[in-house]
Amino acid sequence: MFRGAIVALVTPFTDDGKAVDYDKLAELVERQIAAGIHGIVPAGCTGEAATLSHDEQEELIRRTVRLAKNRTKVIAGTGSNSTDEAVRLTCAAADAGADGALVITPYYNKPTPSGQLRHYQAVAEAAAIPIMLYNVPGRTGVKMTPETIARIHREVDNVTCIKESCNSVDQVSDILALSDITVVSGDDSLTLPMLSVGGAGGVSVVANILPQEMVRLIEAWNAGDAATARKIHYKLLPLCRAMFLETNPIPVKTALHMMGLMNGVLRMPLCRMAPGHERNLREALERYDLPLTH
Repeated sequence: MFRGAIVALVTPFTDDGKAVDYDKLAELVERQIAAGIHGIVPAGCTGEAATLSHDEQEELIRRTVRLAKNRTKVIAGTGSNSTDEAVRLTCAAADAGADGALVITPYYNKPTPSGQLRHYQAVAEAAAIPIMLYNVPGRTGVKMTPETIARIHREVDNVTCIKESCNSVDQVSDILALSDITVVSGDDSLTLPMLSVGGAGGVSVVANILPQEMVRLIEAWNAGDAATARKIHYKLLPLCRAMFLETNPIPVKTALHMMGLMNGVLRMPLCRMAPGHERNLREALERYDLPLTH
């Protein structure tokens, strides 16, 4: 299930930022499906889940499932640093018909390996839905080791995949040496290197901008056409780097606004890009002959 090009979808807000813009959400989902995307993650880090209320998060997931209409997989962002909250959100995603849940390692409280195992056991036992672990120490303050990941996969039946955002191909190699868990990249610039050591795809920020290119990269690799996959990888590399000129999703939302695809509104404490970074982002986008209307 958790394979291929999966977009970490941005969450569009109304101009005042007080509500989710569901009309715009429908446009964004249709654009992804038209490009052949293999999966959509609503309410993840790129979707600004940290500033969504639980009610908003649940409604966003429900709407995305309905919009997808079984044309692509929906893997709902349902993680929290509170196990009870993660259980609630994951159960709600299962009830909404999501194909799976992306559950981040509990952040800030920095659980031990034993605490990480218990957290995922509690979520998995409560919600009969496949779970993708999300290992992103840059946001959470704690890193799951390959040994812990292998143990969780071994002991928790519906933990089937991990999104790896440790910025390390060695981490992926060590995980796959210990386990047959499915690994997808959470770092766009490392999607191809991770595929080369046994990864199955990527949860992509860049796919918000060029979904068809991320699909082509992964499908070329899967078809044995490494030369084409490498060509696309190097073409996308400057854009991958531009997505992290500032905290994600500031650059990607700014880019979509420049392209006329959304208003680019962020919720505080995220804010508009610094002018210098905005110029650098525009220069990166211009390399791809994208229509820039703002």
